Amino acid sequence: MHRTAAAVSMVAICLALTGAPARAQTVIDMTMLTCNQFLKSDRDQQDIIASWMSGYFNAARNMSVLNVTQAARNRAAVSAYCKRHKNETLMSAIQRNAR
Repeated sequence: MHRTAAAVSMVAICLALTGAPARAQTVIDMTMLTCNQFLKSDRDQQDIIASWMSGYFNAARNMSVLNVTQAARNRAAVSAYCKRHKNETLMSAIQRNAR
């Protein structure tokens, strides 16, 4: 429950910081999101999703430190992988590529 609350808070903060207008889809089932859907999202949405995923997987590893360089490397690796595996879920792509 604690991880879920932290993840929801992180998404809310990211949404508030972007200042972007409300989008038609405000809830995303992260377990169903495909690489193709992620790649087709606009840059702001990709940033929010990548931030949420980073927090989710770091919490699962019990890591409380954000390595910005590593996060950028992971995002690039996952994006490159997703371009070759568009039907795979984004969570699976991250599990296979993130360090």
